[in-house]
Amino acid sequence: MNTIEHLIRGRPTDLGGFSVRRVLPSAAVRAVGPFVFVAHMGPAQFAPGGGIDVRPHPHIGLATVTYLFEGEFLHRDSLGTEQLVTPGDVNWMVAGRGIVHSERTPPELRSVPHRLHGVQTWVALPDADEEAAPAFEHHPANTLPRVETPGVEIRVIAGTAFGARSPVSVRSPTLYCAARLAAGAALPLAAEHEERAVYVVEGAVSIDGETVDEGCLAVLAAGRTANLVAGAAARLMLLGGTAVGPRLVHWNFVASTRARVEQAREDWSRYGRPGAAGRFGPVPGEHEFIPLPAA
Repeated sequence: MNTIEHLIRGRPTDLGGFSVRRVLPSAAVRAVGPFVFVAHMGPAQFAPGGGIDVRPHPHIGLATVTYLFEGEFLHRDSLGTEQLVTPGDVNWMVAGRGIVHSERTPPELRSVPHRLHGVQTWVALPDADEEAAPAFEHHPANTLPRVETPGVEIRVIAGTAFGARSPVSVRSPTLYCAARLAAGAALPLAAEHEERAVYVVEGAVSIDGETVDEGCLAVLAAGRTANLVAGAAARLMLLGGTAVGPRLVHWNFVASTRARVEQAREDWSRYGRPGAAGRFGPVPGEHEFIPLPAA
């Protein structure tokens, strides 16, 4: 029995000088634990005046986290939050019944050459929390647990791993870590969580003798320890947890029923109209938004 059940290679998509590799959802695997969306952003180099402008857009039924290795994002949302996220920080946004947010390169960073590199993930909420009140919490990098073994440094972003627990308010058992491995370093990943996967951000690793290259997601078999070894220096994301059940992922909406997705589409189609009574509130300081795409 192989330790790796599925090996998913992310294909870069150019978003106008900015490359993104999406590995979840895929044709072979729709989710790993509660993770229903995983995208690797960059690395990208921006000249002065350049940057990212993700206009206000809605979410339901999930929590989001953008974990940065380089660069900065300014987050604004319909709760009135305005929060800068820098490398190693966690902005944990629970959409629940509905939230609107934007992510933009802050003005002071636009004035100089800068880089952006990170991983964006969506975590589906369990059934009992799909319609929870939206919420936001920020955790600076120095508040996240750090675990070190010879040649290995791990940050526990969310959930539990390696005997440590993140302060992030997860809604179901979750595994989410960033790991750096020196050349030749080994990392055993225990079968603590129901579902697990390893995404290689940089470098390459061997998982029980099978090579996983940069830009690939290795979905692991349940119930057994996986032994990771770095040939050269590597950067990894470890993710997974307990499955929350089948989820529909439609545009920015995650839901357990099609009816809920259709309701969210209807609500967003009315966004910004005078007198509209939709469930999505405005984002203070923002005056534009991403329109609803065709079905």
